[in-house]
Amino acid sequence: MRFSFATAGQILFGAGTLAEAAEAAPRLGRRALLVTGRHPERAAALTRQLETRGITWQSFSVSAEPAVEQAVDGAALARETGCELVIGFGGGSALDAAKAIAALATNREPVETYLEVIGAGRPLLQPPLPAIAIPTTAGTGSEVTRNAVLKSRSHRVKVSLRGPEMLPDLAIVDPELTLSLPPAVTAATGCDALTQLLEAFVSAKANPLTDGLCREGLSRAARALPKVVAHGDDLAARTDMALASLFSGMALANAGLGAVHGIAGPLGGMIGAPHGALCARLLPFVVEANLAALVRRKAGDVTVARYTEAARMMVSSRATTVELVAWLHDLVARLEIPVLSAWGLTRAELPDLVLKAKAASSMKGNPVQLSDDELADILNRAL
Repeated sequence: MRFSFATAGQILFGAGTLAEAAEAAPRLGRRALLVTGRHPERAAALTRQLETRGITWQSFSVSAEPAVEQAVDGAALARETGCELVIGFGGGSALDAAKAIAALATNREPVETYLEVIGAGRPLLQPPLPAIAIPTTAGTGSEVTRNAVLKSRSHRVKVSLRGPEMLPDLAIVDPELTLSLPPAVTAATGCDALTQLLEAFVSAKANPLTDGLCREGLSRAARALPKVVAHGDDLAARTDMALASLFSGMALANAGLGAVHGIAGPLGGMIGAPHGALCARLLPFVVEANLAALVRRKAGDVTVARYTEAARMMVSSRATTVELVAWLHDLVARLEIPVLSAWGLTRAELPDLVLKAKAASSMKGNPVQLSDDELADILNRAL
């Protein structure tokens, strides 16, 4: 048995931990680029704390999933203003943008040098600027992952900038920051965390350490996700989801993902839909396809037992894989996740999407190789 495990340099978790950001920041730098989402005013408490510690900051906002050009612009701004530190405050988009900016600020070759799929995918040669990641949603786990997902508008695809050096120096996960999230955002981001946990648990690259994270996270997410969507002020449930999201990021960074993210990545570059909503819509159909393919082509594979174990953590103590699939379909219906066609995907685009999905890095972790016809069937059913 051989495996490695890496995560953020330090993780602070718990209600009220945002207050510790200003204390930690001076150790990493005195001039910060603060990367936020579309509502930078939500970082007001943080900026007040930074000012009391004598830290100057320059604001940079991303209003949606970050584009390659935005990461390049942010890196240029960091260099021009002499920033020594990058702080990401927001959802996964803000955190991914922050990590990409920190990397590109010190690695100055054309961005295509480092990008996967559409570029050369070469390793970063210089350490990124120090980074602090502070999530305000419970979904992506980006605060503890070693990549940043960027949208290439010209290629209509989402790609990763990746490297072990991109793990943040400090992750601060404060569940109180998620209390104000509206139900739709809570549902989409929560489904992303749930999907990441399940995919990492059955991944071909899973290991005993990631298994423990997934087991703890899946049980929490399954019980807490419906609660936080219905009752956003439930701090205990929000804490469960924040922890599940954190564990999902740690797990995926070390065990990889699967076909849901293999499809959702390129799909997100083709249509303007929340990543978590795409994952939720695809998840029941991918689980069904994986189980059927495992029975047909890998009889006796332990992954079927893993899906059964997941069913018993998420549904009931004696649940079967059939009941797991039914539970996932019911969850998607209860959370009112739209079909893919509602976001503008057409049947004519499916062959191109299948080709892009097959080339996605996440597909390498899927427990069984799915054929073009199986991928197309997943998409047709989710459409």
